[in-house]
Amino acid sequence: MQRLSARFLSALATIGALVLSGCGTEAGAPGGEEASLSAVGTIPAKKVMQLTRVHGETGMTLLEGPVFGESGDLFVVDVTAPEGKPKVIRVDLAKKTSRAFHTDGEGAYTSAQFSPYDGRLYLSDFAHGEVVSLAPEGGDARTFFSGEVDGARMNPDDIAFDQQGNLYVSDSRGLSEGAAHGRVVRIDREGAEATVLAEDLAAPNGISFDADHRGLWFSELTENRISYLRLDAKGGVTSRHTAVRVNGGIAQTDSIAVDADGNLYQGLHGRAAMAVYDRHGERLATVELPPRAEGLESATNVAITPGGTKAYMTVSGPAGGYLYTFEALAKGIRQSNGG
Repeated sequence: MQRLSARFLSALATIGALVLSGCGTEAGAPGGEEASLSAVGTIPAKKVMQLTRVHGETGMTLLEGPVFGESGDLFVVDVTAPEGKPKVIRVDLAKKTSRAFHTDGEGAYTSAQFSPYDGRLYLSDFAHGEVVSLAPEGGDARTFFSGEVDGARMNPDDIAFDQQGNLYVSDSRGLSEGAAHGRVVRIDREGAEATVLAEDLAAPNGISFDADHRGLWFSELTENRISYLRLDAKGGVTSRHTAVRVNGGIAQTDSIAVDADGNLYQGLHGRAAMAVYDRHGERLATVELPPRAEGLESATNVAITPGGTKAYMTVSGPAGGYLYTFEALAKGIRQSNGG
């Protein structure tokens, strides 16, 4: 077994505690009158394939950040993969085969998305407070952003690009202490300037532009709520409000995707399901796995085929890491492809 650094194991423990227990923090804030997750329409999901098994070195596996490349292949990150194991996996969905796309030492990558500016694949490294990028066909790893933002290092979780290629990051700083020190950070497309757009957040996780690129949706893991930031033409915040309260029980709000109709697909930590809302906050459906699917505890994220409605959801737990598929309510766009 390879030796893993204390810093890397600490980062994995923070992530893994949520994965394996489904909680590890206080329940979401009171308020809201939403029904339970099963009290609305159900969208059935079907198993596509298994991608990973629990790693002996880290004691877990966690798939995240599914994103389609130009070839039509799906790229997925394994957050808790140890050194030498695939940290980014390339999946040929037609053939149902997968292969390693990228590995390195101690990176703990929690999201992936292709930039509209330079076409490279960007990865958020939760453990080291960095955003790195790879060439579209792999290799040529570069550090896009590293260091402090307003005097504090980030724990970058999910990412989203605007149409000009500027990057927006959910910074889960404070997650391990259970403190509301999280932020939403904007990094210009050159990686030179970072600006805090929102702060004092409870472990922000999912982040996605709305269908018109007028604002950002972001979720807070330890408050089980989804908020909305209205932005101006220069990426500045003009308003912010809590938009949806998710009554998830032991499950917590993870990543967010948005389809062409503006519907939100909210991933869940602690339950292998996904809640679907319209842009006005109305619960539309719950994406559910078959009852026989055992050992799967989290449905973290989803990618919807660009221009189509076939959706691919990353699902993980003691049984391993899997891809499941379902029919989305509307077509896939950039906002439902990675992040």
